[in-house]
Amino acid sequence: MTDRLDFFSRRCAWVNGPIIVGAGPSGLAVAACLKEHGVPSVILERADCIASLWQKRTYDRLKLHLPKQFCQLPKFPFPEHYPEYPTKKQFVDYLESYAKHFEISPRFNQSVQSARYDETCGLWRVRTVGAGAEAGNRSHEVEYIGRWLVVATGENAEKVVPELEGLGGFGGDVIHACDYKSGEAYRGKRVLVIGCGNSGMELCLDLCDHDAFPAMVVRDSVHVLPREVLGKSTFELAVLLMKWLPLWLVDKILLWLAWLLLGNVEKHGLRRPSTGPLELKNTQGRTPVLDLGALAKIRSGDIKVVPGIKRFSSGSVELVDGQALDIDSVILATGYRSNVPQWLQVPTKILHCFSLTVGCDFFSKDGFPKTPFPNGWKGQSGLYAVGFTRRGLAGASSDAARTAKDIGRMWKEETKPAKRPVACHRRCISQI
Repeated sequence: MTDRLDFFSRRCAWVNGPIIVGAGPSGLAVAACLKEHGVPSVILERADCIASLWQKRTYDRLKLHLPKQFCQLPKFPFPEHYPEYPTKKQFVDYLESYAKHFEISPRFNQSVQSARYDETCGLWRVRTVGAGAEAGNRSHEVEYIGRWLVVATGENAEKVVPELEGLGGFGGDVIHACDYKSGEAYRGKRVLVIGCGNSGMELCLDLCDHDAFPAMVVRDSVHVLPREVLGKSTFELAVLLMKWLPLWLVDKILLWLAWLLLGNVEKHGLRRPSTGPLELKNTQGRTPVLDLGALAKIRSGDIKVVPGIKRFSSGSVELVDGQALDIDSVILATGYRSNVPQWLQVPTKILHCFSLTVGCDFFSKDGFPKTPFPNGWKGQSGLYAVGFTRRGLAGASSDAARTAKDIGRMWKEETKPAKRPVACHRRCISQI
């Protein structure tokens, strides 16, 4: 009964247009594209700023790994004076300018608890609670109701923290890469970096630059490619080659160039996968590492490559090959995951005007659309996904443009003089 009373007493707001969850680059892009089609929208963001991943959960030295022309959002290029690989600050400034240019004003500190499609009235109901400074304030609990729902929380919504035997008794400093800012705090320390992706490699490089002693755990195979070939971006070269050649052949060319420029990386403990880098990215979402200088540090011994972990003990770690390392700190460069399965639901049947719900069938258990790119942007009943292509900002921009065009077409049809559906459970007390 308490739950039912809470259901009726919660503030309800009608959204005149799509409800967008997430104010990162994907959410901003789809809101801007919708404006181009004359469609208003509301963005709900759990943090207190746009692009919170970039602003609050990235290290200081971060730059875009791809040239800026492959990272700009729709309808708004980067400033000409920006370098080819903009810094973290420059990219955040670009996103702030983007939001200002398109007059996008997200609703911050709105943590989405659930989103479900109500078949009774054909509308989406998105329940939020106050986050940040508004956390715990019952007056900030709102249920947003609208015709369309755009999921734009992205591929990196939550950090991945693996279970490691004995880590609780290690006794030293343990953080995730999202909390790492600079190697200054680790000067002179022995640091174990778990993970060998782009973040793990660059954190090791940063630690070296601050006179720390990093050891990097490489458990799986990994593709390492040069960031540039003869002054041209490796990614740009791959895009150009794929216009004329099949993917498997482009993969072979990239691997040959990597061997020519970087040498045999396997003798340094970096095993290459049997699948090519582009095919692996397309099929499994595993991004190749673009070398920014870490490989030279590995060759010189400044970065030590070690195999998988067996267990931790006080002040040390035992590896699967029997080695024991004394370490002071641990950094988990273990990546991120989608959080969509935690809050997105769809109705299965109707009972006394209430919808019984289960996990959304459009998304798989890992929080990505089941339909692969380029067709994974649209679900049923007004549900859309932007930024889950595993193809970076270019993929998010493609999703945003398609989503906005589709909604724009329906918006024109549905805004013709007609009776608008209303919420079936209670009257909305506000309209957005």
